[in-house]
Amino acid sequence: MAKNKAAFFDRDGTINVDTVHTYKTEELRFIVGVPELIRRYNDKGFLVIVITNQSGIARGLFTETDMRKFHEYMNWRLNNEYGAHIDAFYFCPHHPDFTGDCECRKPKPGLIQQAIRDFNICVEQSVMFGDSDSDVKAATATGVRAVLINSLHVGGVDEKTLN
Repeated sequence: MAKNKAAFFDRDGTINVDTVHTYKTEELRFIVGVPELIRRYNDKGFLVIVITNQSGIARGLFTETDMRKFHEYMNWRLNNEYGAHIDAFYFCPHHPDFTGDCECRKPKPGLIQQAIRDFNICVEQSVMFGDSDSDVKAATATGVRAVLINSLHVGGVDEKTLN
């Protein structure tokens, strides 16, 4: 069976402007060029999967239901405004100071590894976009190539990035 290619994306600071514990739909502001980048990966047949730490849940700032509503709204806007979509959202609701250690909080690779298993993903043909060293470390630990979004000219993505 052929393996799938995936474009993994961190969420806050990569897809949307990070307003610190972003969960309110009215706070959703896409980073310029990223919805178009997601659409290009959709068009190339890649799965688009979000890998995100959401410690606000552990801190009691918002609920898992709040986060899921935000993700639904994000996907709705991506689809309606850009013709793009996210295939899956994986999240870590933990924070070591509140819930103890876990295997899913980036920079640990647990969420990416789970997505690889769930979707039969070929790591050599996949990429992870993020805005922090923890994103890069999580991707690298799984064999997925990492790209720091702040080092990418998002509005003019080089074709090599998509291959």
